[in-house]
This record gives sequence, structure tokens and C-alpha cells, in this order.
Amino acid sequence: MRNPTVFELPERRWECPNCDLTDVTRELGVGNRFHNCKGLLGLSAPMVPAGTRAKVEAKEREDYINGDRVQTVEVDGKARPIMSIVTTRDHGQDCTVLAPAARASSD
Repeated sequence: MRNPTVFELPERRWECPNCDLTDVTRELGVGNRFHNCKGLLGLSAPMVPAGTRAKVEAKEREDYINGDRVQTVEVDGKARPIMSIVTTRDHGQDCTVLAPAARASSD
């Protein structure tokens, strides 16, 4: 009888350039890993593959809010609206958009 061969999934190491969090995954098809980042005031931000030179920044919304329900962070006692999280690496950028929530009324 043959012994079955067990294949281990490849290990992938992640880190955050804004806080001290690291993680290891063994999953297929995982393109990115997110976490609530202490360095970005608790926003859900992407981690980068360990050893990658990258910058992850929260971009403030610059237009008029007008009652939209947007994601905010507390900065100096004021709620600041955040529109996106941008990851910049040597070979490009990724952007996570924080779109306002839709609302409906019966008026």
C-alpha cells in the first residue's frame, strides 16, 4: 500500500508599514490581507508581503459631504472623512475606496 503524499500550502508572510502587526497565511488565492490598523487610527488597511517597501496612507475626502454617510476617523477631536486607503510600492499603486453608504427614504 502506498503512503499518501501530503502537500502543504505555501506560506505567505505579511506585515504592515504603519504598525507592528505581522501575519502568516497558508491559503490559496489570497491576494491581500486586511487588518484594523492602529497606525491609521483603526481603519481597515491592507498589509503588504513581508519585505516589500511600501507606503500605506489614508486619503481625506476633499469635497463637500452634504449628509453622506462616510467613513471617518477622529483626529484632534474632529471627525475627518476618509475616502480611500492608497498603497504605494516601487512598481505601482493600489487603492481601496471607502464609498459612502446608500440611503433611501419614503418621503
